[in-house]
Amino acid sequence: MSELYALIIEDNTNDAGILKKLLTRLEISHDVLFDSRTFTDDLNAIQRPDIIFLDLEIPGTSGYEVLEIIRAIPAFNGIPVVAYTANSAQMADARAAGFHSFLGKPIRSADFPDLLERILQDEPVWETR
Repeated sequence: MSELYALIIEDNTNDAGILKKLLTRLEISHDVLFDSRTFTDDLNAIQRPDIIFLDLEIPGTSGYEVLEIIRAIPAFNGIPVVAYTANSAQMADARAAGFHSFLGKPIRSADFPDLLERILQDEPVWETR
C-alpha cells in the first residue's frame, strides 16, 4: 500500500497519532490538518489524497461542515471520506450526510488493515469499534 496517501482531519493530537501510527505501519504516507480556521486553504493546497479520515467533533466547526468543504473541491470527487469519531450515536447522521464509511474510536489496530483495504476497494464500512 506504499503508493497511497491519506489525509487525517482531527483536532485531537492523541487520536491523530493513533491513525498516523497505523498508517505508518502500512507504509502509507499521510498528513494531518488540525486547524479548522484554515481547512479550505489547506485542502486546496495539498495533493489529492486516496482517503480522508474526518473527525466529526472539531472545535469551531463540525465534520459535517468540513465534508461540505471537501465536496466543493472538484479534485476531491470520489475520495472516500471516513467519519472518525468516538460518538457512535452519530452513525446514522454520518450516513445521511454522505460519508463513505464510519470508524469508531478507538480503532482496533488488528482490524485496521482489513477495514482500510475494504474502504479503498470502495466497500463502505460502518464499524463502531
